[in-house]
Amino acid sequence: MNSRKSFQMLVALLLTTGITYAQPELSNPAPVDPDIRMGKLENGLTWFIRHNKEPEKRASFYIIQNVGAILENDDQNGLAHFLEHMAFNGTRHFPGKGIISGLEKHGVAFGYNINAYTGFDETVYNLSDVPVDVPGLIDTCLLILNDWSDFITLAEKEIDLERGVIAEEWRTSKNAARRMIFEVIPVVLKGSKYAERDIIGSLDVINNFPYERIRRFYHDWYRTDLQAIAVVGDINVDEVEGKIKALFSKIPAVENALPRKLEEVPYHEETYFVLVKDKEAPQTSVSVVALHKAVAPENKNLGYIRYNHVISLMNSMINTRISELLQKGDPPFVSGSISFGGYYARGYDAFSIYANARKNEEALALEAIYTEAERARRFGFFNGELSRAKASMLSSYENHYKQKDKISNDTYVEGIKDYFLTGEPLTSIDFDFEFLKQVLDGITAEEITAKFREVMIYENRTIIVQGLEGEDVIHLSEKESLDIINKVKNAPLTPYEDKELAESLIKEELAGSKITQAIPLPLFNAVEWTLANNVKVVYRKADYEKDNILLTAFSFGGISKLEDDLVLPANLLPQVVTMYGTGDYDNITLQKMLAGKKASVTVSLSETTETINGSSTPKDFETMMQLLYLRLAQPRFDNEAHNAIIGRYAALIANMEKDPNKMKSDSVSLIATGYHPRTVILTKDGIEDISLDDIRNIYTDRFYSADEFTFFIVGNIEEETVIPLVEKYIGSLPVNRRSETWINRNVVQPEGKITREISFPLTIPKSTVFLAFAQDIKYNPYNYLGLEVIKGILDIVYTEKVREDEGGTYGVGVALSAQKRPIEIGEGIITFDCDPARANELKAIIYKELDNMIKNGPGQVNLDKSVNNILKNREENKLHNAYWMNTLTRFYSYGINNDDPANYENILKSYTVKDIKKISKKMFKKADVVDLVFKPAE
Repeated sequence: MNSRKSFQMLVALLLTTGITYAQPELSNPAPVDPDIRMGKLENGLTWFIRHNKEPEKRASFYIIQNVGAILENDDQNGLAHFLEHMAFNGTRHFPGKGIISGLEKHGVAFGYNINAYTGFDETVYNLSDVPVDVPGLIDTCLLILNDWSDFITLAEKEIDLERGVIAEEWRTSKNAARRMIFEVIPVVLKGSKYAERDIIGSLDVINNFPYERIRRFYHDWYRTDLQAIAVVGDINVDEVEGKIKALFSKIPAVENALPRKLEEVPYHEETYFVLVKDKEAPQTSVSVVALHKAVAPENKNLGYIRYNHVISLMNSMINTRISELLQKGDPPFVSGSISFGGYYARGYDAFSIYANARKNEEALALEAIYTEAERARRFGFFNGELSRAKASMLSSYENHYKQKDKISNDTYVEGIKDYFLTGEPLTSIDFDFEFLKQVLDGITAEEITAKFREVMIYENRTIIVQGLEGEDVIHLSEKESLDIINKVKNAPLTPYEDKELAESLIKEELAGSKITQAIPLPLFNAVEWTLANNVKVVYRKADYEKDNILLTAFSFGGISKLEDDLVLPANLLPQVVTMYGTGDYDNITLQKMLAGKKASVTVSLSETTETINGSSTPKDFETMMQLLYLRLAQPRFDNEAHNAIIGRYAALIANMEKDPNKMKSDSVSLIATGYHPRTVILTKDGIEDISLDDIRNIYTDRFYSADEFTFFIVGNIEEETVIPLVEKYIGSLPVNRRSETWINRNVVQPEGKITREISFPLTIPKSTVFLAFAQDIKYNPYNYLGLEVIKGILDIVYTEKVREDEGGTYGVGVALSAQKRPIEIGEGIITFDCDPARANELKAIIYKELDNMIKNGPGQVNLDKSVNNILKNREENKLHNAYWMNTLTRFYSYGINNDDPANYENILKSYTVKDIKKISKKMFKKADVVDLVFKPAE
């Protein structure tokens, strides 16, 4: 039986299993996951607890506040977000920075594990992946949540210090995209408070509010009836329940509490229009957004879950059509989507039609994307595309179900949060999968078509045009937009055409080649095979993820082997070649044939290597191997797909001509490489010059010969299953017995120190400080782990010195790494945004702390914090299949056994202040430096 017919029979069988189930009564409430224990205290506080072992010996602690910017008075604009910051600046039991400092000692990092966010309607705080095998740490985390509930200090000195931090967050966040969306929201949500708030708030309020104003907001809204505690992790549920009840029951309920109302958005029959222009806009877009009242929390029952499946299938099918359109000929827009889902206002959904347009082609984009919506509304959806969408949905749910033991603590809390805030169903993974199998077969194309027609309404909608402001830029007017929509509504259209599919990815019989040598690798519990065609394959079973198999292959050479004129196309090759499809099938057909399967294979190029990456489930392992064979033995080079993707990329870059981030990135690339001819700068003309022959020549040179690669297979699949498929597919790959390595093209940072100030026109006055360091360093575990430790230390130091003490920036970014090829070198980048008037002052602090590391080394406390964080992450990473894939590939690529404690844990635990001082001196004392300050033009 051929594979395509087998797949179709399998889908048919799965989709008809509902016959064996009693059909659910859709008006019944959705059952809460029985593994989640929940309750409510007398003071109104709600709590949730769930045992989970992903990762082991870790737990996440959350306080979810049903409180956001929407509850602010005008004189409190921004204070919900300000209050979130203040929660980390002193509480009753953790004065000053005690929360952050105390948890960092146990490897729990600020920003990554310790964080919070504020939205229009909620504020959520998290302490994630905390080691719960440390005595007393569970009690500490619960006490922190308790303090956040009712005992934030709000000391005047700390408030004043934080004003600067938030002003800098305002400066950093106010990019063109954010500025434009907060001009759009007041139109779409006109007449509601959402139109008057932007979460980060008014600088005037931030800089000048009296202390009592934020204290009043805290008292009014941070109260037990609007709070939930969620603890998920490797904990004793009974014990944690007792602790929560004992601790949080003591908090009194607020008397005469203000009502927490849902904000209403007024309905409007007419179509609103908004044109938003910005001198730094990175793209031009047109969209039509129609608001709908969302399903009320009390109606989120079993029928609601089924309704969501209908919506998901609808969104999947319409966006698959758009994806197909973008891969043909000269696409009428750069990217696009049509979807129905949540919007910024709680209690509302939106039907959104969106297209990212080429410069001065908004009319073409709007007509094309609206035509696809009208085509679906007029002719509906068809059984062929629905069968594929169902198969993909079922496959995703099955994969999720089989890997339910790898669902993270924070993922579970996301579900709890949605249940508490908006009444979303809090069902179990088992229930979700079984319920889907019961209802999926009963969802018809006719039902989905009816739903699409129901949500694509002509009232309560807004036409949105966003883009670059400039003399040579022409935007659609309100009349032009409405005329286009009316033209499409009355235009003759044809139904979507769904073509018949082939039955097999590979039509011919493959000769294959046998394993001629097997070498055990006891250090890794793995085996290395050599095939008769001289290809090496390394296999290791790993079942940390039960429904996961990883494939990797690499060979040396990479972009370094190509001449200068091919460097740009080589960098874009991985994105471009995927769009061609493979073998006999264009990408549109290929994706349809892969519906319902979890299998993919992609290629990539770096300076010194070419790499192949794949993944699959155990049942789809052979499909992944077929894709691997086709990628290497029968690559496809499709002229129509090439022109489509190149045209879209060129348009995307053309739209970014005034984007400050691209201008900064290009400047950094050129200066930090000494304007080397191989430095990649993306331009419209450069992209348009990439020919299909360029891609073909690079691909066939870099990926044709399989015996240059070493292949690795890691996952939950038995050796006896892997061997015949390796012999058949990898054993049939072409080889040419070529042996090569990389070339050092000397694309390096210039020697000495380069200092420049570069000015751009900027809407919001902001400087960006960029420092790059390069220094020859031997590539060995002592050095590269030392750099990782230094990075962690500098994160802590700069957060304290530049962000908190000076209020000078929202955050300092630090990256430090070592590389072996093409030369052994250590590289570092330090960057931050700030007030232009303070750039040099704050930059001096950066250098001062580096000098301190060189002369004195770090403080022992900060050294311990950084080491503990790396060790904590290492312990978590070991429980995943990817850990063993990374370990094997590093061993074959670098000759270093990363799993050996002598190359990792033992080194980290041995570091002293003297060691880190030594590595800091090696890295920074005589480093080549690029020192750039980007500032607004005067």
